[in-house]
Amino acid sequence: MNWILRYSNKFDYHTNLKAVLAPIIEDISGLKWLISDLEYIYWDDDTPPINMEDDYLILSPEQFRRIAEADMQVIWGVLLGIPKDEDIDVDLDRLPYADGNGLVWKNGNMQHPKAIIEVVCFDSSYTIVKFKVGALSDKLKAYYPEAVELEQFKNKSAPFY
Repeated sequence: MNWILRYSNKFDYHTNLKAVLAPIIEDISGLKWLISDLEYIYWDDDTPPINMEDDYLILSPEQFRRIAEADMQVIWGVLLGIPKDEDIDVDLDRLPYADGNGLVWKNGNMQHPKAIIEVVCFDSSYTIVKFKVGALSDKLKAYYPEAVELEQFKNKSAPFY
């Protein structure tokens, strides 16, 4: 199942990975992450846990954990969790992206074939979370009952996609 988080009293601001991933952080702690199209605001005083000088990054589970626990608002970005025993092939001509990508609004579409979770941070307004593992989807929905099923949201609120 695929969800969109639009409103919640469980986070202080949209696209806050620390809050969004809270119910499943332990379940995804062993994944590698392909991150692209990232723009963020880092609220802490020390050095940000990520340096997005390249078009994409591949992070170890430990590196991603630092990002997921940081006080950081992701304005735009696509974060794809991939099992750590899988190789991550990256096509530079087809990097994952959010803005202007109508496919992020479609159920069952992930921007990397090996990803089991995709988090799309959309203009600091929405967080789309897609799963290939039903138990993870159920856990997120139980924690965020206000999450809306992506196709339902698309059909009622964003008919232009």
